[in-house]
Amino acid sequence: MRIVFLGPPGAGKGTQSLRLAEHLGVVHLSTGDVLRQSRAAGHKIGLEAAKYLDQGQLVPDELVVEIVASRLADDDCTRGYLFDGFPRTLPQAEALDKLLDARDAPLEAALEFMVPHEELLKRLSQRGRTDDAEETVRERLRVYAELTRPLANYYDDRGILRGIDAVGTLDEVFARIMLAVSDLS
Repeated sequence: MRIVFLGPPGAGKGTQSLRLAEHLGVVHLSTGDVLRQSRAAGHKIGLEAAKYLDQGQLVPDELVVEIVASRLADDDCTRGYLFDGFPRTLPQAEALDKLLDARDAPLEAALEFMVPHEELLKRLSQRGRTDDAEETVRERLRVYAELTRPLANYYDDRGILRGIDAVGTLDEVFARIMLAVSDLS
């Protein structure tokens, strides 16, 4: 199974993607984790990405895609994987599709977590993380709306977008996810 998780910060993607990956017995791929692992292993592309991260900059799309491609070549990815935090932009989504099409393993679904704006602000303010100050949260939501939200249309046009009402208990949201992917192989 090959699935992309989409949704704004605070929508619950990380929690639910980990849970679904475990349930399905597939790999959970967080690009942040993949970047850190590549860096820690001393891989050339990981060290190159670190130059951007250390300066507080976004890693260029081409480099992120190259790191993801390298990770997908690992044996544990043969049964499938869930992307959490990737792609973040339309060029990344297009590059991912090309990469997966070349492997004859296209995405099967894109799950979009839908949460009202005020609920997101409430959730993020309660997490207590240093990057969750109100001004920072509003900027992260603005960047999401500008760069990542358009991916929903992209995946909808491809016929693989499935909306998830991400308001409710963890179990209620997980049940909705399971229903949304129940027809996948």
